[in-house]
Amino acid sequence: MNPIKAARALFLGVALFFPLAVLSEVAVPPLTTRVTDLTGTLTRDQLQALNQKLQAFETKKASQVSVLIVPTTQPETIEQYSLRVVEQWKLGRKRVDDGALLIVAKDDRTLRIEVGYGLEGILTDATSKRIISEDIVPHFKQGDFYGGLDAGIDRMLQVIGGESLPPPKATAGGERDPIRQYMPIVLMLTLLLGGVLRSALGRFPGAIAAGGAIGVVAWLFSGTILVALVAGVLALSFTLLGGGMGAHVGAWSIGGRSGRSGGGFGGGGGGFGGGGASGRW
Repeated sequence: MNPIKAARALFLGVALFFPLAVLSEVAVPPLTTRVTDLTGTLTRDQLQALNQKLQAFETKKASQVSVLIVPTTQPETIEQYSLRVVEQWKLGRKRVDDGALLIVAKDDRTLRIEVGYGLEGILTDATSKRIISEDIVPHFKQGDFYGGLDAGIDRMLQVIGGESLPPPKATAGGERDPIRQYMPIVLMLTLLLGGVLRSALGRFPGAIAAGGAIGVVAWLFSGTILVALVAGVLALSFTLLGGGMGAHVGAWSIGGRSGRSGGGFGGGGGGFGGGGASGRW
């Protein structure tokens, strides 16, 4: 790879994402109900139906599942914002950690299932990904947000309740999107390397170093400049705004360990470690 082209790509990533650092983070709304819609997407009847379904499941199984719909999570990724939400909401029982969050950023066209420690062996990353792609996204693509949420919640509750998913549907062709193929590696390297470099070099120099290093690694693995550029920009922005694993480990270990406070619906004190899956439509 030409060093000049690599430098230009890294500079482009900095120019695109540095302004995001000065933007305000989206506030986490208070947890007052099992389904929180800040976009006005769902009708009152639809909100009531989903709330009743989740309440009945919690009464039966004790696990807490909540839904949050926001317009956007920018400048953060949905993964970063989702972690802030569950750290504040503390879904699930204390020391059981059996909470889960289904979050949708409508304007960003992204969604995520965030899974508590106690459910990671049941509602696995792969299972969460299938629920998103097979049950939720097809409805969302047709503009049927209630249908997607209802279907996704049903599947989540079935899995948490002990039912397994049917075999994956066969897909035509064997090719994979190269960006999606390498994204798990990029995210893991960012979590491991981003926090270390940010702690050692500072926020901005560490983010540049992480973006450059992970962009090069992605290029060596994939052989394509597009994957390298996307990986470098994502690593730079995540390290700059989120701090990588070094900034989150303490929060993951501490977050979600206090009990409920006040009256009404609230989290039970469950903890989260970043398990789950994300998707787009």
